Amino acid sequence: MRPTRVSKLPIDPGPAAWNCLLADAAPPRLLEDHVSADWLVIGAGFAGLAAARRLSQLCPTDRIVVLDARRVAEGPAGRNSGFMIDLPHDLASSDYGGALDDDLQLTSDNRHAIAFAAEMATEFGLGSDVFALSGKVNGAATAKGESHNREHAAHLSAMGEAHELLDAKAMKDLTGTDYYRGGLYTAGTAIIQPAAFVRGVANGLASNRVQIFENSPVTGLACDGAWTAFSPKGSVTAKKVILAVNGHLNSFGYMQNRLMHVFTYASMTRALTEAETAKLGGAAVWGITPADPMGTTVRRIQSAEGDRILIRNRFTFDPSMEVTDRRITSVARDHDRAFRARFPMLGQVEMQYRWGGRLCLSRNNVSVVGELENSLYAACCQNGLGTTRGTLSGLLAAELATQTRSARLDRALSAPQPTKLPPALIARAGATAVLKWQEMKAGAEL
Repeated sequence: MRPTRVSKLPIDPGPAAWNCLLADAAPPRLLEDHVSADWLVIGAGFAGLAAARRLSQLCPTDRIVVLDARRVAEGPAGRNSGFMIDLPHDLASSDYGGALDDDLQLTSDNRHAIAFAAEMATEFGLGSDVFALSGKVNGAATAKGESHNREHAAHLSAMGEAHELLDAKAMKDLTGTDYYRGGLYTAGTAIIQPAAFVRGVANGLASNRVQIFENSPVTGLACDGAWTAFSPKGSVTAKKVILAVNGHLNSFGYMQNRLMHVFTYASMTRALTEAETAKLGGAAVWGITPADPMGTTVRRIQSAEGDRILIRNRFTFDPSMEVTDRRITSVARDHDRAFRARFPMLGQVEMQYRWGGRLCLSRNNVSVVGELENSLYAACCQNGLGTTRGTLSGLLAAELATQTRSARLDRALSAPQPTKLPPALIARAGATAVLKWQEMKAGAEL
């Protein structure tokens, strides 16, 4: 039994700031021996934990092992902006929407995933500071952004979805800043503390039947009747395996030349003082996604030390799935500019954390949910919505592997494969040019 070598292990630039806000986790449990199980889930992010949770429901006596290359919440699951979005959110579109029938089904699927996450939050005792169905606002800073919001509102009306257009005063009352000309509020998004959520779910799942090993990367995978995954200090043999590794599906040898690897970037302020909080005004907690998908996401959050502001913008195409510290430094200037433009009253506030997060996209905006080989399943390619689509992919992969069929699973299985990418040099040049052009068009939305 000669294992297939995993070509690349995850590398995440900068700290996972959401995790830094939490108390230190217990020491990691490392895989240091050979373990046998009924199920192996590779990846302990949103997809992997959802898969493990669904398997524990469907196969209550089976033994489940979850392996992660890093600590839970140190990878992409602890680096996103913390929105579990129910409505269409196509980053490649001008206003997030797509074809009406497709968007109706997508919204139904997204809400199924959010409901699944809400059940886990309730069962594992995660409070409203970790998971709250509080909705979000698409903030518009320009006339073009307002036009995007009106177009999206018309699309939501066609879908039969409730929404509310906000004027400049309502946006200032919410955010404390007069930067925004208007907004579009929708109620179905869950706002989460992503690191606290995945750590809480992992802790809730951990038992004699569900074992979670951290800092235990899979370096090889082989099948000889059953599957065996190899890690530096141990191995796991299981009847069935679910790969919940998003873009690192390529590193396992699958979907080559079909997945686009993109980084996005975020910065988080130090805790605001009481005087700075009073000067800012506005609501204590809120989340804004940009009216233009290439614009700036902003959140105001509460931490034990005080309120903080998160800024997220910029996308870069990086097929190597790695970026340098120089990139983080370069993007930091854009974050500082976006922060100062929105919050001039906080001119003395500095950023405490800066980081990058890996995304995996497909040209045709499809995920990879299916059986790759006999008893080897995928829950990957989340198209920039790892919280929602990751959760959905994980639970659907578990249902596929247990032959638990549904119309929702049938839709996922009938989706086409991700479209092939052009040759590498053309793909890099084309994707980089498109991203730069779209960011330039975003203007003050960025």
